[in-house]
Amino acid sequence: MKTILIIEDDAEINDMLRILLTQNGYRTVSAYSGTEGILAHSREISLILLDLMLPGRSGEDIIRELKEKHNVPVIVTSAIHDVNKKVDLFALGADDYITKPFHNEELLARIAARMRNSAEPAASGHLTYKDIVMDKTAFSVTCNGTEMELSKHEFALLQLLLENPNRTCTKSLIYDTVWDYENSADDNTLNVHISKLRKKLKECNPDAEYIETVWGIGYRLKK
Repeated sequence: MKTILIIEDDAEINDMLRILLTQNGYRTVSAYSGTEGILAHSREISLILLDLMLPGRSGEDIIRELKEKHNVPVIVTSAIHDVNKKVDLFALGADDYITKPFHNEELLARIAARMRNSAEPAASGHLTYKDIVMDKTAFSVTCNGTEMELSKHEFALLQLLLENPNRTCTKSLIYDTVWDYENSADDNTLNVHISKLRKKLKECNPDAEYIETVWGIGYRLKK
């Protein structure tokens, strides 16, 4: 079982995160200040959720010290929407950024993605769902035994869905993951790529449904 360190000075939010993570199979350690978080950080911690706006010390200093002590993924949570601020945080060592308020499903998907990225590389490079088989190493996908020709963004979009088979991928998560924080991504761009991906899957297997829309939130694999 993975352990997540929650560094959040708002006791109500800290408790909400603790309950959410515990219900989804994680152990948690709670800290309510940057100094307390650094003291609580140990080799038992697999990932850190860090509130950027902590009293006393700056979030930037805390990220640096956390990484120096034990380098695990750090997901920053903040109400700040400034793109330049996000870029600065990545330069300091943050691994991801989620803006408050956020959907619980999006937070869980981001945590799962960061956990996978930091895992030992011995894990298989294959992802499967129904009759879809993706080889991440070879950048190839087959559906119903038929090789699919996918664009870079279509491949990344399908990969994100396959890596989160039981969760909804929010639009925000998709933009950040598939388009890597590019400003060019918008609802129309996403809708076009989803439509093309669905069409290509349908051509391989007309009798199956793979992707469903969660209206107002995002997309997920059809349950």
